[in-house]
Amino acid sequence: DVQLQASGGGLVQPGGSARLSCKASGFRFSNYGMAWVRQIPGKDGVWVAVINGGGGVTRYASSVEGRFRISRDNAENTVYLQMDNLKPEDTAVYVCAKLLTNNIGLVRMGARGRGTQVTVSS
Repeated sequence: DVQLQASGGGLVQPGGSARLSCKASGFRFSNYGMAWVRQIPGKDGVWVAVINGGGGVTRYASSVEGRFRISRDNAENTVYLQMDNLKPEDTAVYVCAKLLTNNIGLVRMGARGRGTQVTVSS
């Protein structure tokens, strides 16, 4: 079974930083693109960052471009999201998702894990 466990959320002041981690298991990690998805109650989840299987190609939503950075460690089956200059509107549950393929040009999400809450507030 695919398992994705996110961690690293919490309460952060505006302008602060947080680093999220997602440990994956149950599939050949390096063969698949991965995504971080922002989920707000009552709204559909929206991907904010994706990375290809090798880790060399990334894409970002315009709302986080220049502030967030996605990376992965294939030896550890882990994907990360470094979040800098956080804003109150970044408050959400962040979920990591396995893409259906390694092609991040078309983001098609498969399994998602349980997310981690990030709250940006003073």
